[in-house]
Amino acid sequence: MDTSESHHQSKTKFLDAALRVIRTKGYTATRIDDVCAEAGLTKGSFFHHFKSKEELAIAAADHFAAMADRLFASAPYQRAADPLERLLGYVDFRIAILRGTLPDYTCLLGMMVQEAYDTYPEIRATCDRHLSAHAGMLARDIAEARQRYAPDAPWTPESLGLFMQTVIQGAFILAKAKQGPEVAAESLRHLRRYLETQFTPSRKGA
Repeated sequence: MDTSESHHQSKTKFLDAALRVIRTKGYTATRIDDVCAEAGLTKGSFFHHFKSKEELAIAAADHFAAMADRLFASAPYQRAADPLERLLGYVDFRIAILRGTLPDYTCLLGMMVQEAYDTYPEIRATCDRHLSAHAGMLARDIAEARQRYAPDAPWTPESLGLFMQTVIQGAFILAKAKQGPEVAAESLRHLRRYLETQFTPSRKGA
């Protein structure tokens, strides 16, 4: 293994560790020592890659978003030709991945922005950028579905995409409060039913 590959692998270990620790403890309660212990690497190695915990958090947000992009890009619903089927399939997929412990399926971005929106503006801005980009991804399918099934709808695709993110992030908060995914899954099923009301019920022959 060459030096550059080893450097990349150790940095990735820190980023993966940060995802687990921050999603478990929250950003404020997370210590650099916690991340080092989770990664199985030294603090000296940590500071070789990152100047501070805040710099790690920003890199972890980028890492998390890239992982999410790959996950959703390869999800089965993406193969549907109908944009509304893709949109509803997205919600179904969200429900299906509510598995494991709370840190396994809750959102790093939503958690950090709640803590850091005022005290760590760079973390807030990074989380906002990725959450908005994900909503923008949804908006593309929403726009196509709106054109096909509800051209006179009084909302914009962008606003509906952000609303979907609002429900999803709120569902994660309730899952933490209730200590389980059931309430999140039911909230997403309500979201699915709401989306169905926003488009023409009959889609045959489209």
